[in-house]
Amino acid sequence: MQHPISLIGVPTDIGAGARGASMGPEALRVAGIQAVLESHGLQVADRGNLGGPANPWLPPAEGYRHLPEVVAWNTALHDAVHAELAQGRMPIVLGGDHCLGLGSISAVARHCRDTGKTLRVLWLDAHADFNTAALTPSGNIHGMPVALLCGMGPSALTGIGGTTPAISAGVVRQIGIRSVDAGEKRLVHEAGLEVFDMRYIDEMGMRHTMDQALMGLDHNTHLHVSFDVDFLDPEIAPGVGTTVPGGPTYREAQLCMEMIADTGRLASLDVMELNPALDVRNRTAEVAVDLIESLFGKSTLMRQTAPRA
Repeated sequence: MQHPISLIGVPTDIGAGARGASMGPEALRVAGIQAVLESHGLQVADRGNLGGPANPWLPPAEGYRHLPEVVAWNTALHDAVHAELAQGRMPIVLGGDHCLGLGSISAVARHCRDTGKTLRVLWLDAHADFNTAALTPSGNIHGMPVALLCGMGPSALTGIGGTTPAISAGVVRQIGIRSVDAGEKRLVHEAGLEVFDMRYIDEMGMRHTMDQALMGLDHNTHLHVSFDVDFLDPEIAPGVGTTVPGGPTYREAQLCMEMIADTGRLASLDVMELNPALDVRNRTAEVAVDLIESLFGKSTLMRQTAPRA
């Protein structure tokens, strides 16, 4: 049985290198995310937006931009997500920039520890987000959340969920990656992160990629999807601050979402980095909502059973 859904807006671009992701939650609402989910018979409650500090737009201090503000936003999100999970609800986080993946996934990991569930994180993104302050001169924390979740960074961030590290790299499967700095690539390899980059998808296809990424799920798995909208090719999703050419097509992305839905294990979701200031007539938000609908039951499958050749 599908858990009731809670939409949690987090209107901040505190970790980003471009302004505008703070408007993402409202753009997703304008694109009809609640009505679309309700059309599939789901119970949806919109919890409104979390509050937090304004973006001071300052240069980095000791390697991190806006560290106190990032801590405040992610702590608020951690608490909100954990509360929804404790009530047996499915949180959908409407971002906001991807630094918020830290608060969201820290809460999911804490819930899994509390309930004995096995966590699997699908990180759909053009970027590995495994930077550290030593590697990136920008100090933008939206490029660091996976490293922070794995315990690399200041305790004010790595300890948000009460345990450091919040997760092990082994629970993460990254899909669609195509922009990784040399130092970041070395860290990813050292951590043992499993990455299905665009070269892999090009060579093996999205179906095989998702078969591998979803392998080993069972009835005790809590599947979390962290969907950075820049995962998509900018031809179909221009409204993000960090576009990278050569991403999944609409059809590849829809297959990705449908195969996640087929598992029946999806239990929490982030939608991150949508930037209406860079979009065209809310087109990217509409594409994102369309793909989210595929996570919750919309399918192009006409045959009764999928072939397994």
